[in-house]
Amino acid sequence: MHHLHLLSSSFTIQNPRLCPNHSLSSLHSSSPLSFTSRTPLLLSTTRHFREKRSLQCRQSDYFQQQNFTRKQPPNDSSSGGALQPRVFVGHSIYKGKAALTVEPKAPEFMPLDSGAFKVSKEGFVLLQFAPAAGVRQYDWGRKQVFSLSVTEIGSLISLGARESCEFFHDPFKGRSDEGKVRKVLKVEPLPDGSGHFFNLSVQNKLLNMDENIYIPVTRAEFAVLISAFNFIVPYLLGWHAYANSIKPDDTSRVNNANPRSGDFEWSR
Repeated sequence: MHHLHLLSSSFTIQNPRLCPNHSLSSLHSSSPLSFTSRTPLLLSTTRHFREKRSLQCRQSDYFQQQNFTRKQPPNDSSSGGALQPRVFVGHSIYKGKAALTVEPKAPEFMPLDSGAFKVSKEGFVLLQFAPAAGVRQYDWGRKQVFSLSVTEIGSLISLGARESCEFFHDPFKGRSDEGKVRKVLKVEPLPDGSGHFFNLSVQNKLLNMDENIYIPVTRAEFAVLISAFNFIVPYLLGWHAYANSIKPDDTSRVNNANPRSGDFEWSR
């Protein structure tokens, strides 16, 4: 006569962490998502059945982690003081002659003696232009970059369908190599009014290089850029960190610690 004995059963779930690029990644977790079920069974003789399955999601090759230092206030009330995972985002436009990638870069903060933080450098939006190297292929090794300040972003946001704007940058301004690198970004309306041309010209006397990359941006693509710019500007200014730090019980303490707290229009 056979006897069936249930010895034990266990079910273990190990949760993965979100990787910085909105994907599940075993690269950022010491143990991937796994389901382990073990049910030893006695039927005349002891038999063991073990089954182990694992799911691993690879990190997207499009996004690559960059090693750069970014200072930010550590006590973010929105995160409960916990360190948030770093996230990289970007938006790309691909055309026959070139490709354009738009990426926001966070502001930098510096600590004060009082323990508070202040913005030491505003964020910006990085434009990367890459010329075409073939059909649906782009030479990112020859890319040219242009950093849009908050004010320059404002110029693009307020740009009309038939209006144009132009920005000039000298990366070495105020230094010994001033004038040796000249970057000019022109945003002009297309002749038929269907969008804008983004034209970046770079003259680099240090490398004896003269590059000109242009890409047409349709009205719909331009609207997406403007929507993204409108959303990200307060974050580039660091105002999100200030908003997250506001607590009702801290209002009076912060105002008393600020020597200019009474210097308001309505307090005069």
